[in-house]
Amino acid sequence: MKIVSRNEELLRDALSHIPQSSSKTGLSSCNKLIRFEDISAAAFKIQCGVQKTPCMYSRLSKQYGMDIYLKKEFLQYTGSVKERGVLYLLTSLPQDQQRKGVIVASDSNFSMAVAYHASELRIPVFVIMSTSTSLARVKMCREYGAMVISYGTTAKDSQTHARRLAQENGYLYLEEEDSAVYLSGLGTVGLEVYEQVPKLDAVIFPAGGHCGLLAGSAAALKHLNPQISIIGVESESFPVLQQSLKAGHPIEDQACSNHHFYGDVSGLCFGSNSLQLTGKLVDKVVAVREEDILISMLRLLEYERATVDAEGAIGLAALVAGKLPELKGKRVAVVICSGNLELYLLQQCIARALTLDNRVCRFSLVLSDCPADVSKLLEILAREEARVLDIKQERTFVTSELFTVEVTCTLETRDKIHTAQLRNALLERYPTAAWSER
Repeated sequence: MKIVSRNEELLRDALSHIPQSSSKTGLSSCNKLIRFEDISAAAFKIQCGVQKTPCMYSRLSKQYGMDIYLKKEFLQYTGSVKERGVLYLLTSLPQDQQRKGVIVASDSNFSMAVAYHASELRIPVFVIMSTSTSLARVKMCREYGAMVISYGTTAKDSQTHARRLAQENGYLYLEEEDSAVYLSGLGTVGLEVYEQVPKLDAVIFPAGGHCGLLAGSAAALKHLNPQISIIGVESESFPVLQQSLKAGHPIEDQACSNHHFYGDVSGLCFGSNSLQLTGKLVDKVVAVREEDILISMLRLLEYERATVDAEGAIGLAALVAGKLPELKGKRVAVVICSGNLELYLLQQCIARALTLDNRVCRFSLVLSDCPADVSKLLEILAREEARVLDIKQERTFVTSELFTVEVTCTLETRDKIHTAQLRNALLERYPTAAWSER
């Protein structure tokens, strides 16, 4: 957690309880501010403020040839694992700062967690959001109890305004970073997974630029059992963590996407502490395609009834994409860390995922403009057990012979094999049918 205010010594008292590292090598040598004892202390302190989320055996296990357990952190009150680190930070603040209040400037899961838990702790909380922020996020933050102020057209404008308000009013400006307090709170996920699933072989976490969850949980798990494999997963389009590990320092100029679909998956690598812990303790970091993330979201919705965003689905996406064949037959936990998918994106994501999964197809063909011919086509589709999602008939702009109609059908099928069978049946009857590739 990056903390900025008029007086940056405000958190000195909060950090003073963290023991200094000893002369021993190991975890303390790669990060002097976080130890297993700190994570245990965080777990004790936040146990009444956050959910101990289930880590349940998944029906996807048979499909992917391993025992998969899903740690459902999206069931936290604000839909995000970030609550753990935020609550530990807020409860560690000096009382005089709690009375003055805190301020954040973003529409991220982090800000949502600050808005909720600060309100619950009766800490005055202000959230500065740009005018481009979705109305749903603004409404949610206000319902959590925060004072929401719309300012500027970009995130940078909002951050500048928030810093100015912090300086003028004595608020503590919070920006997500990788302080010992924040990492210790996030690391409590690792403690719970270890307790809930015995004889674990591997745990998969979302990575990307904001790898605090990966780093903090790795510290806990590796202390408890060094034989557990810790795996991070990031987007192939934004391999921020892999590039930062290769360079040996956080990458500053990595191009990132502003699209809300990606969330923290495409964020910049935000701190050397997390990076050092990851390099020391994480066994493997893999990258997945956007297509794999979408199919992972579809699998979680169908098999687990879980509506998650890209950050929440990216861990499972590594298994969907076959990126981890060494885990076949093993016992694997996957952390599903976030479920804050914007409603306007939900329909787009599911529709696109069904197409990528070869379960929605489209074709066009030209028939004589006669009801009997269209009826015959529908009979063939019914015989092949395809569900018609949409059918359109174009007469005006058909360039073939007169008195014909171009029919375009969008269909739902069971899977790739069913789609191939349907295509063969139609091409046998209509050789000129044109299929739209996904």
